[in-house]
Amino acid sequence: MVACLKTVGKWMARDAEGTAERQDRSSQPHKLHRPTPVATQAAIVALRRHRLTGAQIACDLAVSPATVSRMLRRYGLSRMRDLERTVLVQRYLRDKPSELIHIDIRKLGRFERMGHRITGDRI
Repeated sequence: MVACLKTVGKWMARDAEGTAERQDRSSQPHKLHRPTPVATQAAIVALRRHRLTGAQIACDLAVSPATVSRMLRRYGLSRMRDLERTVLVQRYLRDKPSELIHIDIRKLGRFERMGHRITGDRI
């Protein structure tokens, strides 16, 4: 296995710190140097609630499509179906069993005579 001296030094320093430090660390930055302004975030959410796509929002606000996508994911609006309200099923709750009976009614055709399965006659 070949490793750079800098990487080996980093591993040795982590080993000296203890067992918890041997785990891989997150590559996420500790601090954002240029966070998205709150006004821009609010505008992205407002336009999304008017059912605009991410590309349309990015074009309207002159913001990167990646920024728009990240904001929509953060606010839980990355899919259009997330904008629609869920319709609750109407349930009929009763105090006693069999208090409400559901019957399906359908007119069935009248049969003139018995069928061939019973009579064995296929005429």
